[in-house]
Parts: sequence; structure tokens; C-alpha cells
Amino acid sequence: MATVTVQLKILGPGCTNCKRLAANAEAAAREMELAYELEKVTDIGRMIGYGIRRTPALVINGKVAVEGRVPSPEELMSILAQHTA
Repeated sequence: MATVTVQLKILGPGCTNCKRLAANAEAAAREMELAYELEKVTDIGRMIGYGIRRTPALVINGKVAVEGRVPSPEELMSILAQHTA
């Protein structure tokens, strides 16, 4: 069976909260033993394309899952489970 890679994108200018969201998302994905790719998107045009109003935001497999806050790794595990089922 082929391993499915989860696509994670952190949308934001690279601020402290953006870095925390990236770290928490990676911790959650590792804890769940998911194969994942993480991309940090800082280009405003690309961010607007996702329809977000606040940063940081987390996009999972092309869908905005979190916007304007930094969930804990535990909460992100629940969010990841919903978006990868």
C-alpha cells in the first residue's frame, strides 16, 4: 500500500505565531506518524488565494483548517485526523 503524504501549508508573514503553528503542526503530524510535507507560504497573493482573513493559517491538503490562532499539538492531532480521514 502506498503511503499518502499529507500536504501542510502555513500561511503567514513568518511571525512568531506562524513559527509556533508550524512547530505544533509538525509535532502533531510526527506524533500521528503521518508522512507529510510542510510548506511555509509568505506571499500575500498566494495567501489571499486561500480566502483567509487572519494569519497564521494552516492548510491541510488544500483546505483551510485553522485561521488566526495557534492550536496546541493535541488539538492539531484532532484537526489532522478530521482532514486526513
